[in-house]
Amino acid sequence: MGPVVRFAATPAGRVAYTVTGSGPPLLCLAGWVSHLALMAENPQHERFFDGLARSRTVIRYDKIGCGLSDRSRTDFSLDVELATVRALTAHLGLDRFALFGSCEGGQVAAAYAAAHPDAVSALIVYGSCARGGDLAPPAVRASVLDLIRAHWGLGSRVLADIWLPAAPPPLTAMFARMQRAAADAATAAALLEMFYGCDVTALLPAIRVPTLVAHRRDSRAVPFERGRELASLIPGAQLAAFPGRMQPIYAEEPGAALAALLPFLGSAGSLPGPLTAREFQVADLIADGHTNPEIARRLGISVRTVDAHVEHVRTKLGVRARTQIAVWARRPA
Repeated sequence: MGPVVRFAATPAGRVAYTVTGSGPPLLCLAGWVSHLALMAENPQHERFFDGLARSRTVIRYDKIGCGLSDRSRTDFSLDVELATVRALTAHLGLDRFALFGSCEGGQVAAAYAAAHPDAVSALIVYGSCARGGDLAPPAVRASVLDLIRAHWGLGSRVLADIWLPAAPPPLTAMFARMQRAAADAATAAALLEMFYGCDVTALLPAIRVPTLVAHRRDSRAVPFERGRELASLIPGAQLAAFPGRMQPIYAEEPGAALAALLPFLGSAGSLPGPLTAREFQVADLIADGHTNPEIARRLGISVRTVDAHVEHVRTKLGVRARTQIAVWARRPA
C-alpha cells in the first residue's frame, strides 16, 4: 500500500497530499506534473523520500490540474501555485517548515521563501533555474508545446527521454505513462508553458533563509549552468553538484542526494517538536484515553476544534490511529 492520500481546499480547488515520517515538517513541491499514487509505485522514488522521512515529516502534493488533485484548472500562474502552498500549510497548521522544490517546484519554493521568510526554516531547490525561458530557444520551446498538444503519447515519450537519457526502457516507459496519467495534453502543455514563462530572478536576492541549491552536472532537462546561476543569486546559498544525466533526484545515485540534503536540513536548524503547545495537550489527553468530547470539556474548547487539532496531530506525526498518537505522546524523552 502507498501512503494515505488526503485532500485540502485551496482557492483553485482541492489539492491531494500525503504525509509520511515524523519530525520537523518538510513540504515537497514536485516539478512539472506528478501523480502521488503512480509515483509511489516507483521503488527509487519511494526509497529517496523514505530516506527523508526518517527524520522529517514529509508532505507531498499534486499541484492543481495534476494527479489526484482537482483536474479542472484555467489559471496557470505562479500566484496560483503560491496560493496552494499557503492554503495547504494553513490546513496542516504549519507555522514554520522547510521547503524542497524540484524543477518548476523549485521556482515556486524560492518565491515562497522570499515572500514568507518567517515561515520557512530552510530552502532546498533541486534541478531548477531562475528563468524558465533559458531552458531552450523559443523555437524549441514552441515545438515541444505543439508536440504535447498534438500527440501526448509521443510527447510524453520524447520528454521522458530528455528527463531520463540512457535509462533502461522499462523506467522510461514508466515515466512516460506517469506523465500521461498525471495530466491531459492541454493541462500538461499549459503547465510546461507556465514553467517556460516563469522568471523569479528579481525575487532571489530577497531570500534570507538557509538555502541549498542542488543540481545534476550533466542534466539534459535543466543544464547545470542554470542551477549555478540560481545559487549565485541567492545570498549565502550553497551549491551541491550531483553526478549523472537523469533529471529526477531519485533516478540516479539517490544516496548521494540524501547525503547532501539531510545534513543541510539538520544544520539549518530543527524545530523543538512537530506539535504546537495545544496539540501537545490534545495528544497527551488522547494518551490518557479521553475521547474528543471529553478533551473539549477539559480544555474548554469546542469538539470541532478538538477534531481539527487531532487531524493536525495525525498529519504532523504521519500517523492514522489514535493509538499511534498515544504511543508517540508516551515515548521516552
